Amino acid sequence: MRHETRFLKFAVILIGLPVLAWCILALPKFTHYFAVLMPRLAYLEYPFFAGFCVTAVFYFAALHQALKLLNYIDENQAFSERSVTSLKKIKYCAIAIGALYTLFMPLFYLMADADDAPGLIIVVLVIIFGCVVVAVFAAVLQKLLKNAIDIKSENDLTV
Repeated sequence: MRHETRFLKFAVILIGLPVLAWCILALPKFTHYFAVLMPRLAYLEYPFFAGFCVTAVFYFAALHQALKLLNYIDENQAFSERSVTSLKKIKYCAIAIGALYTLFMPLFYLMADADDAPGLIIVVLVIIFGCVVVAVFAAVLQKLLKNAIDIKSENDLTV
């Protein structure tokens, strides 16, 4: 099982690298481009930047919880309250990211309208949909894991 979890840990880190590169290299240029594209909304450049940074924090928090969950699996602690807590935190991070992107949807619409790029709206909708899928999946796994822990504790008391 260690090889599979090691592979998944590597995949989680690999998933985080493009977002880290985006935040460091492209995000300041992207928000500045928004300010240049929409001069009447240039005052929103820094709130827009801050919103992206906050979503990145939630994203990396969810990745951190995924790594912790994989460590619990390595330690044979997959069926524990700590795993349920990690899944709950992943769910809340996904909900927060989706909510923030939904909150910024009017700005994305204005940017797409000014740049005549309707694909931007589709990208944002895909991100929101992905967040909803992750949140629901984490909630289902959380509930299943909680039920398994309850059944295991009942069996431990019976024997």
